[in-house]
Amino acid sequence: MDPSDQKLFTVVDFVIFGVLLAASLGIGLYHALSGGRQRTTQEFLMADRSMKCLPVSLSLIASFQSAVAIIGVPAEIYTHGTQYWFIGCAYILGLLIPAHVFIPVLYRLRLSSAYQYLELRFSKAVRICGTLTFIFQMVIYMGVCVYTPAFALNAVTGFELWGTVLATGLVCTLYTTIGGLKAVIWTDVFQTLVMFAGQLAVIVVGVQKTGGVSEVWRKVWEGNLISALDLNPDPTERHTFWTLGVGGVFLMLSLYGVNQAQVQRYLSARTERDAVRSCYMVFPSLQLALALSCVMGLVMFACYCGEDHSNKLGTASRDAMVISFVMDMLQGLPGLPGLFIACLFSAALSTISSAFNSLATVTMEDLIKPHFPAMTEERATLLSKALAMSYGLLCLAMAYLTHLMGDSVLQVALKIFGMVGGPILGLFCLGMFFPWANSTGALAGLGAGLAMAFWVGIGSIVTQSSGTKSLLPACGAILLSDNTTTAIQTALSNVTLSRPSGLKRFYSLSYMWYSAFNCSTVILIGLIISFLTGPMKAEDVTPGTIYPVFGKLLCFLPERHQKKLCCATPQGQTLSAQQRQPPHHKESNGLVLSQEDGQSQEETYAFLPRFLECETTV
Repeated sequence: MDPSDQKLFTVVDFVIFGVLLAASLGIGLYHALSGGRQRTTQEFLMADRSMKCLPVSLSLIASFQSAVAIIGVPAEIYTHGTQYWFIGCAYILGLLIPAHVFIPVLYRLRLSSAYQYLELRFSKAVRICGTLTFIFQMVIYMGVCVYTPAFALNAVTGFELWGTVLATGLVCTLYTTIGGLKAVIWTDVFQTLVMFAGQLAVIVVGVQKTGGVSEVWRKVWEGNLISALDLNPDPTERHTFWTLGVGGVFLMLSLYGVNQAQVQRYLSARTERDAVRSCYMVFPSLQLALALSCVMGLVMFACYCGEDHSNKLGTASRDAMVISFVMDMLQGLPGLPGLFIACLFSAALSTISSAFNSLATVTMEDLIKPHFPAMTEERATLLSKALAMSYGLLCLAMAYLTHLMGDSVLQVALKIFGMVGGPILGLFCLGMFFPWANSTGALAGLGAGLAMAFWVGIGSIVTQSSGTKSLLPACGAILLSDNTTTAIQTALSNVTLSRPSGLKRFYSLSYMWYSAFNCSTVILIGLIISFLTGPMKAEDVTPGTIYPVFGKLLCFLPERHQKKLCCATPQGQTLSAQQRQPPHHKESNGLVLSQEDGQSQEETYAFLPRFLECETTV
């Protein structure tokens, strides 16, 4: 972007941005010096399992609503219309299934790491493979999250790029390292409020400057930005109702069902009921966050419609265009540009702090403690803090590599979760829903899922890089003559008809289907290999690790056949503390249930559907 077009911050803007960083750091210091002062791994990694549902739910939102979404969704709406908004339909099943399937199974096992489940259900090798896959996924995603807002801010305002990256990364690393999960959750609460306030300010000012709500609606309607329900079943179509509403469910499950960053928050709740409630409370807030981002894209279109901004935005990415729009709208209103930048970096901080803490947890619980069972609590806590700091520094290194990616940040982020999150989701589904799946099948399925994911993902990136980039919406089309508009539509329809064929068509699979495709690959290959190598017997399955989905679907069969198909723990059978624990984690994970825990479990059963009781009763 031309330096003459760059917007400038005022002193007030810098102060507001500084207050955000100082407040986040202050919350970390408070939790470092209060309570148990983060002296145990239970407090540092699991917040002493004492969190209430409200802060947990806001933290779940903040972890998902990253800077990628705040910048990427408005750019997506501006460029491709409102079709992406239909992903809100996926939030329904994407949160109901974790609330009534994944949370009860994982919470009752009293785990610290979600991947301890894989050892209980399969073997230590499967647990390690799942952990390494998650680490790979989150390390790459952290780089996208911290680099994206800094790059966009630099492109529009000239704000020092690497100074911003370092400030964000180091502040986040510091409060995560000293304050533990409690600091991460409570900073998420604060940052969520800042996020909503920043987006709302931009929308209100933008609507006012455009001429009111009716004028915004007229411009986006005439610009054909309002998308109808697209029921095209073609999986290569980028966004349709099926890719967003069905493919999006698998993406949500990989985020809210089995991702350690989210599971760790469920497990930090005081009771199972609080964990389930927090999942329910996420739904309206996620819909609000999605609506704010989409409306912001519509207002941006209405403001720029009919004006030529190519001289300012042609060399910048679509994501930088969002920042440019914000600065255009808020210029001359001291403090509001700073509020939006604080909103943007709140989203980045909340996401990467969750990543640091969850990565430290899985590294400690899955890779280190099993090899050093005699490690003292004090040394384990110190090592956990060192791991959180190490991942923070690694995040800065990954940010340096992120600028090599050419796609929009939203698409890159969702591709990462689809390519790597899908196989992890498939591994958990294979374990929970298919009692005859064995360890060999799980390893083979995960390997096949990852291989397929990278084959399709890398093939997609290579074939797209050689093609043409998508055009921005023809805002000026409403000002052109009828003949010109007809000529443009004819040219665009000719481009649409030239679809790829053969292997290129396979590579053009919509990125929203990646999670579903890779999850299905893991399950299919896992079951085939399990049957070839000898399915697992009912008596070999650890009680409490199976969700009896086939017992419910096949309830019309005689009981003896149901037992053969669904080796669930019989109703009324309790799990011993020994069965709930992965090897070598009896003391450090705090798995011995107290009387209060037992009472909270009974409370939970009154809250959850009765069909969960036939699987496991604690």
